[in-house]
Amino acid sequence: MKKFILAVLPLLIASYSLFSQDVKTLRETAHNFLKDGDYSNAILVLNKAREQEPNNLGVGKDLAMVYYQKSDYAKMQGVIKPLLDRDDADVEVFQLAGMMYRATSDTKEGEKVYKKGLKSFPESGPLLSDYGELLWDKQDYNAIKLWEKGIQTDPHYPGNYYNAARYYYFTRDKVWSLIYGEMFVNMESFSRRTQEIKNILLEGYKKLFTEADLLKNQDTKNEFVVAFLNGMGKQAEVARQGINAEALTMIRTRFILNWFEKDAAKFPLRLFDYQRQLLKEGNFNAYNQWIFGSAQNLSSFENWTGTHAEEYKAFTSAQGSRLFKPVTTQYYQTASK
Repeated sequence: MKKFILAVLPLLIASYSLFSQDVKTLRETAHNFLKDGDYSNAILVLNKAREQEPNNLGVGKDLAMVYYQKSDYAKMQGVIKPLLDRDDADVEVFQLAGMMYRATSDTKEGEKVYKKGLKSFPESGPLLSDYGELLWDKQDYNAIKLWEKGIQTDPHYPGNYYNAARYYYFTRDKVWSLIYGEMFVNMESFSRRTQEIKNILLEGYKKLFTEADLLKNQDTKNEFVVAFLNGMGKQAEVARQGINAEALTMIRTRFILNWFEKDAAKFPLRLFDYQRQLLKEGNFNAYNQWIFGSAQNLSSFENWTGTHAEEYKAFTSAQGSRLFKPVTTQYYQTASK
């Protein structure tokens, strides 16, 4: 009997501890289980939280996310569908439901969810980004209209820049994959997606200079596009020597100096302001190596950072101390409207 008591006592203490915790603490506990991939315990704890506060929206979203991570979409549906009809349903509720329908390839229901969500949150960058991805999954190129709207109405959300940069890279367009891609890597600087876009930026600059006439097959009705391409066209001689991090540093330095002499007043852009700031600080060379050197040849880039340790440290220190935030009024893309 004594052995039995000693065996069950830890379980009783754990059970009591679970019941005595408030919902906030239970959610934190569940999040820790989720980080460890312990879905069963995360679900157990969240169900205890739901018993305490059945109408807690955060708990419902947490539980739906655990089921999503576990790929248990049937149970996820049972949790998320009632949340969609609540008056306090937020952007994350519609995102979670959309993720579920995308995972189960139910694009019809997914579209319904995103449309419903955008009625309540018409300027939500996350919903516009995710809805565009759903359309892209079924090769509906109207996706770009959603991503563009997201960039215009919610410019601080990086997902739309990522998707739009990838989209434009695979079209004839030579401008917007470069603009949106570079804005993205400054907003989301250290992720798997960052390296993907760095590669697109390097190849995009190669693509830019493939023809002598940079304006050929471009949107010449857009004054920003014309100004950008004319500015880059002046650097064609440097580009003929080959496109790499060193050449792009020279090309882009000359471009920025010219832009602020001629076009910046008409087309202010946070990205170009940032590039000029880096130039003034002496960090522009390292910045270009960070983008293009790492995309061109990782081992050569690592060698460069080793031989230019102080220069690279100065750049990364400055980069880590500031937040890149696009400006809502600086939107110049019109062709996809």
